[in-house]
Amino acid sequence: MRNEVRHGSFIVTCREFTEFLAAYLDAELAADERMTFEAHLAGCAGCVAYLRTYENAVVLARGALGYPDDPLPADVPEELVRAMLAARRKV
Repeated sequence: MRNEVRHGSFIVTCREFTEFLAAYLDAELAADERMTFEAHLAGCAGCVAYLRTYENAVVLARGALGYPDDPLPADVPEELVRAMLAARRKV
């Protein structure tokens, strides 16, 4: 992906596109940013493919995580659970 697409006075490269992907999918971009982002999508088949792959990965990850209240599988080591909880407290 080395394409750049001009939208008005803005030029969006593929690298910039990927940096704003999560904000785009979460509907967090301002209207002008969203239009520029969508203009890039309209002109860059590589980024369209990247977006679809990203969306599929998000769906798979959410499915793999289950629900927060689900019990842990029996084969998860207790040491790992303790380490994860300790790391979470540090953040």
